[in-house]
Amino acid sequence: MKRLWPFTLRGTGAILLAVAGFVVAQRAGIPELLYFATLLVALLAASAVALLLTRGTGSVSRVVTPETPEVGGTATVLVRAGLSSALPTGPGRWSDTLPAGLSGHAQGTSAPIPSTLSGAGGAVEVRYDVVGASRGIHSIGPLEMTTTDPFGLIRRRISLGRTTAVTVAPAILDLAPLPSASGEAGGMRQTAALQLGQGADNLVARPYAPGDSMRRIHWRATAHRDTLMVRQEEQESSPAATVVIDRALSRWSPVASHAPGSDPAFETAVTACVSAVAHLVHEGYTVDVVDSDGTLLTDPVEGGDDAEARAVAAGFASLRARADDASHRVVPATVSAMLGPVVVITGDLQPEDRAALGAAGTHSALPVLIVVADHAELDALHASGWRAVLLRPGADVARAWDDAMEQGYARVAR
Repeated sequence: MKRLWPFTLRGTGAILLAVAGFVVAQRAGIPELLYFATLLVALLAASAVALLLTRGTGSVSRVVTPETPEVGGTATVLVRAGLSSALPTGPGRWSDTLPAGLSGHAQGTSAPIPSTLSGAGGAVEVRYDVVGASRGIHSIGPLEMTTTDPFGLIRRRISLGRTTAVTVAPAILDLAPLPSASGEAGGMRQTAALQLGQGADNLVARPYAPGDSMRRIHWRATAHRDTLMVRQEEQESSPAATVVIDRALSRWSPVASHAPGSDPAFETAVTACVSAVAHLVHEGYTVDVVDSDGTLLTDPVEGGDDAEARAVAAGFASLRARADDASHRVVPATVSAMLGPVVVITGDLQPEDRAALGAAGTHSALPVLIVVADHAELDALHASGWRAVLLRPGADVARAWDDAMEQGYARVAR
């Protein structure tokens, strides 16, 4: 009712006084009251005309900082809108429509708008904070401005601009460092020199080029060829790792194929996936992110490129479960040949799935299996070499990772 009634409390009082003035003036024969009531009606009419001259100018712009907030992270929204009025208006209120995927207090008081006849601009600038509530691409807006006339009698609501899309990425959690064994088996970023034989004197030599350090001169090759030769520069080798997220719908709730954020188990799996990718990239691995059917979900992320790892997380804002493929694999066939770390994130496992996983991680230096479900039998998988943990939907991903990094038995993240 309040939204339909255009008069403020002061305006409503003016209407009641005008009606009372007309009634009393007619019955009591007091002409002054008639003049007073007429003046109030004229004042209300003038206020209505003044508000009709107030209009929005241009579009509404929003700047979100950071541009891609994470689930649970805070972002600041700066809104700029244009308003113009032939007559000055009083203080009003503003509100911005927030979707279910974002939470915050997007309303407040706006400053008075000066008259355009004075040459002053009518731009409105407001700022508020939002928190990412669920993963996905959400729309903010439209902006609603409530203005009043200079006397504060009548209010007018104006809807301004279009919606603005905001991408909420899955949260990237800090994970425990990898065990040292993974580095020895091809783990941390390492430097490898190109060699033809054994020993420093057998390194590949090339002609000296301006700018080469004199410390790299290969004296034996220089004497042999009678020209300055230098040792071939060292090349950086970034070992590979693979992160598999099993999107087969049969392992998740049916709603996991709907809008992002529908299935708590799948959301936990996506968080585990992007956190593992970011952690392995930070450790220096070049990471492939694949589906269980072998589909590459993003371009390989080079070791040490933390910004690209976060870009992968932003790209997974709209990731959903898919229909099962014919093979119904938990991991791609190529995983069996991987020497570097392999992280597999899946949902409900069937007995045949556990049998297929048994031999998949035998070659990996660090085979990690994270099963996001309420229950799972993992003893056989741990016996076959997997660092297997059960991660219940909504539980602590970092704690599950800690358990996976420990030697011994499978544990349950609570």
